[in-house]
Amino acid sequence: MITCTRRIEFDAAHRIINHESKCKMLHGHRYALEATFVAKELDALGRVIDFGVIREVLGSWIDNNLDHNTILSIKDRDLGDKIAATTGQKIYYIAENPTAENIAHHIFAEICPQLFADKEVKCVAIKLYETPNCYTNVA
Repeated sequence: MITCTRRIEFDAAHRIINHESKCKMLHGHRYALEATFVAKELDALGRVIDFGVIREVLGSWIDNNLDHNTILSIKDRDLGDKIAATTGQKIYYIAENPTAENIAHHIFAEICPQLFADKEVKCVAIKLYETPNCYTNVA
């Protein structure tokens, strides 16, 4: 099997509700996401998918929804409403606590299937770095 992976970096804030340490506070990270794709067969040029298409499709979605934004659990809507009212910022909500694991799973299970539904590829893995030393894999 041949795969291809594109790395996309973005900045975002989050907080983890009920975290036992300082991550319960609103704080930011320089995230790095690696999205890996596979196709049944290579295209006429010998590619799974053009790296630029991944950047255009997934990168645009990240730019519009996560980059320089705050990612919160829907259970944290009160905080999100305060941030939005104070700063005018749009908040991105996910169903669970916005841990690296849950953000990666959200992108893998919900976002990539929608974004690439009309392409001849499938996202088979998401690796999300929350810091240069800490990451999670979803496959």
